[in-house]
Amino acid sequence: MHTREQKRVLITGAAGQIGTELTIALRERLGNENVIGMGHRTKAPKELEEGPFIYGDINDLESYEKIVDEYEIDTVYHLAAILSVTGEKNPQLCYDVNLNGLYNILEVARKRDQRLFCPSSIAVFGNDEETGEVVLKPTTMYGVTKVAGELLCDYYYRKYAVDVRGIRYPGLISWKTEPGGGTTDYAVAIYYEAIRNKKYECFVRADTKLPMMYMSDAIKGTLDLMDAPLENLNQHSDYNLSSMSFTAGELAESIAKRIDGFECTYVSDNRQEIADSWPDEIDDASSRNDWNWDPAYNLERMTEDMLANLEIKLKEE
Repeated sequence: MHTREQKRVLITGAAGQIGTELTIALRERLGNENVIGMGHRTKAPKELEEGPFIYGDINDLESYEKIVDEYEIDTVYHLAAILSVTGEKNPQLCYDVNLNGLYNILEVARKRDQRLFCPSSIAVFGNDEETGEVVLKPTTMYGVTKVAGELLCDYYYRKYAVDVRGIRYPGLISWKTEPGGGTTDYAVAIYYEAIRNKKYECFVRADTKLPMMYMSDAIKGTLDLMDAPLENLNQHSDYNLSSMSFTAGELAESIAKRIDGFECTYVSDNRQEIADSWPDEIDDASSRNDWNWDPAYNLERMTEDMLANLEIKLKEE
């Protein structure tokens, strides 16, 4: 069974960090009118003004079904979610949006034979207290909902043959959209502050090492997975995706090489505990074997590109 052609695509959470760039990439492929961005309250970025952008609530099943039917959607990229830091401030909302909302997305897909992309995250991992090994024991509500979401998606594949696919994204770094409530936000904010003020106070320790990825690679990985023939996939909702791992200190050093006088200080807060519960590297052999995943960016190349694009962007503000 080969992958069906995508014709009319809906992207929930389209105003977010991943959603903005994924919407742009899919519109380049399918045409502006065939890729509908959907947000809840966040205003659509100006980059998305050339195509349809609507407002809706994934927790309102009836209104969501109307949107899907009105636009004749055959594929959904479900990115709407409450992230780790925001989720710890309001775990009930995190559970409701990330799980009950996902259930609605899956049910509509089941009834209408849609294809789905439902991403996960390295937040699914945690350290076993006895062995110290990295296991699926998250310490945040966001991580809990992502583990449960993977299982729910796999259930819908096995039970109802819904073609649902997902990636465990590492920390994502992008110059187009500022961060919004995640534990790895420092890895984006540091670039902005380096250009604006030549200094940054980082909320994790200098030796904090986490898996990271440049957004260009994340978009490429997403599209590559959705393009892969279904028969090639040995997993569905829990593919690890890896690109590079570096410490906060190494990130600051890569910027300091290029911006004279840049200084980074480190004052860890409650987000440190979340970062410490995640692995510093992840194994993505299955992604490389099943659908030929191959990232293009390392730390130095990413920093060059981030700073070059942010210099232009911030001058225009």
